[in-house]
Amino acid sequence: MSEAFLTIEDVEMHFGGLHALDGVSFEVERGSVTGLIGPNGSGKTTLMNCVSGVCKPTRGSVRFHGRRIADVPTYAVCRLGIARTFQVVKPFANLTVRENVAVGAMYGRNGRERGARASFERAQELCEIVGLSHLAGRLASELTVPGRKRLELAKALALDPEVLLLDEVMAGLNATEVDEALRLLRTVNEGGVTLIVVEHLMKAIASISTTIVVLAEGKKIAQGAPAEVLASPQVIEAYLGSRYAARQRQSPP
Repeated sequence: MSEAFLTIEDVEMHFGGLHALDGVSFEVERGSVTGLIGPNGSGKTTLMNCVSGVCKPTRGSVRFHGRRIADVPTYAVCRLGIARTFQVVKPFANLTVRENVAVGAMYGRNGRERGARASFERAQELCEIVGLSHLAGRLASELTVPGRKRLELAKALALDPEVLLLDEVMAGLNATEVDEALRLLRTVNEGGVTLIVVEHLMKAIASISTTIVVLAEGKKIAQGAPAEVLASPQVIEAYLGSRYAARQRQSPP
């Protein structure tokens, strides 16, 4: 039986008078891929910040393995088994690719069990998994955009997460690069890592997700199987506007 081991319950996040999140609730099952979508400004990244400990919710709770983590510092959330990537990737530019990944291996969930040598060995393994082994000795500043996206993923995996939050890892990639990224994410998921993926590419999110959650203006407006959610008039309206949704309803089947 599937297990809901990450629970987001009635989460609100206020910035002054702005309600970035307003009563968002859903559960994430172990081994699943949850697509988190919505228009710009809908609260997706804010929710990722609340789950990963970057922000403390104004109200509500986030529970991991039944433990409340909304008040836990970011580094401690990471050591519990939740890691994330960021929209704007910022590697240690003056370190090599391998050194960047080794930092994560040293300070992640299993970092206390690794010495420097074991951390670098793990870093090399992850460089091979994400397709950067041939660039492992190069400075991170020399990587292309796709290369930096791969490095961001390798750094996150080096933290040994049970849950990996991916914030627009496919942004800026061409069609071929998106296909490669999807294959890589499937490999990561098949390796036992639960994924929550924020993405604007609907074809990509539909192909990889087991469940899709839709946010609009800080509220959850839909949740379910990809085909069902993406066909919802409410979801279409949130993305494309009320006029487009009305035309879709009036069109013959």
